[in-house]
Amino acid sequence: MAPPPLVLLPGMNCTEQLWQEVVPALPEVQVVHGELVEPDLDACVEDLLTRLPPRFALAGLSLGGIVAMALTRRAPERVERLALLDTNAKAPTDSQRQGWSSLLHRLEAGASAADVQRDLLPVLLHEGASRSVREATVRMGDTLGEQLLAAQLRLQATRVDERPGLGRVTVPTLVLAGREDALCPPSSHREIARLVPGSRLVLLERTGHLSPLERGARVAGELRAWLGLDVDHDRVDTQG
Repeated sequence: MAPPPLVLLPGMNCTEQLWQEVVPALPEVQVVHGELVEPDLDACVEDLLTRLPPRFALAGLSLGGIVAMALTRRAPERVERLALLDTNAKAPTDSQRQGWSSLLHRLEAGASAADVQRDLLPVLLHEGASRSVREATVRMGDTLGEQLLAAQLRLQATRVDERPGLGRVTVPTLVLAGREDALCPPSSHREIARLVPGSRLVLLERTGHLSPLERGARVAGELRAWLGLDVDHDRVDTQG
């Protein structure tokens, strides 16, 4: 049986280039790149539901993971599998809201999305990330642009606590993160994995927030196992 279409949702200020090392390792799968273009969580979910296939496997990173949780809560009948990467199920804090507001002010004052991305590199990537990964990270901001980044910053502020709904997730679920993720630490993922029945938790060593860029081959392998494409799978970095 062919696997379902795989919908990939990027993080804030990211593009489909986030998955550049992952997609080539999934030749059997129809990949659909979802976009986060609405400045409100409910509107973003509704927009995606009008564009996506009737049923699909859903993987999202960071803000994309937050939208994936909201979409699964809103339309569980559409989601066959769920993968949550480097994300956070909690409602925003006052500190986070202030940070997003500050970034919006920077954009309004003339900063580019690439400028914002460049300044965030220390919290987006592991300190050992290669120069090519750093350049690719900044390039995603340049590609996304200021208008969409501003919409995503406003989207962030409309997030809600997704934890109450995680216990109702019944599909195969992968929870994956970099062990050195400075934005969404392992404790957040352990909590998500505890709440989602039967989920699998994977923490990758020497990896920061943008795990598909930093550890593309390993993330692809985990997604293949999650999709049921590989029976035998290396779990060296797995922590349940």
